[in-house]
Amino acid sequence: MGTDRINIVVTGASGLLGRSVAAEAARRGHSVVGTALSRATDGLVRVDLCEAAATESFLRAQQPQAIIHCAAEKRPDVAEGDPDAVLRLNAQVPGRLAALARELGAHLVYVSSDYVFDGTSPPYHVDDQPNPLNFYGKTKLAGERAALDADPDAAVLRVPVLYGPGAPAEGSINALVELVHASKPTAVDAHQIRFPTCTEDVARVLVDMAEQRLPGGIYHFSATEQMTKYDVCRVFADILGVGDTPMLVAAVDKPQQPVASRPDNAQLATDALERAGVDVSCVPFREWWTAYLHGLSSGAD
Repeated sequence: MGTDRINIVVTGASGLLGRSVAAEAARRGHSVVGTALSRATDGLVRVDLCEAAATESFLRAQQPQAIIHCAAEKRPDVAEGDPDAVLRLNAQVPGRLAALARELGAHLVYVSSDYVFDGTSPPYHVDDQPNPLNFYGKTKLAGERAALDADPDAAVLRVPVLYGPGAPAEGSINALVELVHASKPTAVDAHQIRFPTCTEDVARVLVDMAEQRLPGGIYHFSATEQMTKYDVCRVFADILGVGDTPMLVAAVDKPQQPVASRPDNAQLATDALERAGVDVSCVPFREWWTAYLHGLSSGAD
């Protein structure tokens, strides 16, 4: 397929990651159609992926060469509270999309999560045994298996916690920007290790995978900077010139999860992507956020 112009469908194109994917694919000159459900605006097509007939009709009309499947319920605590709906979206839809992709001759690239691992033996390679701690991780693992069972040529990309252009409510890293202005004592996790990764870097990798039709199977992508949520807040405070953050209390003990358990350290090893010749570089966390937050500040002036 190389770099020829192709038709790409991006599911979940209204979300934090999906927006970056659609923008990256369009920047490269591909024909891009994005889907969304509750936020189907700005040219996005409203498709309920849990409705099999509607999804099939949409994809047959589009005749894509690639489908990049970003749509999912990504909030672990929400997943615990609505298991039937999340099971349909996260576990069943990927298999249905894979079967349609195979029939249409399209390459499916499915976005999964580092939460398929329990976080006890990092770094994790693609052939390491998954052991999800929460329902969200279990549904993402089930989605991987459904996709690969339906189409062994499908490619799965596991990623860690993401950040990127968007509102605080769109991601757990973005949400921490507002915490640095806390007016009352607030405990912030300083125990569990995360590897925050920019959606723009993930988008580059996903479009590379679609263009190159990487061989079917599982791949990992992640930034390499390890940070706790408390570390992230300190970076934000420095960038924003807040200085000391006496209201933020570093919680060094293992968090008592509100609903869903999280792995302590699910670092993903990127060697499979590297062997496939995919660029696994990432923008430095502080560099990206400095440019982004200063840009927001200057735009508000």
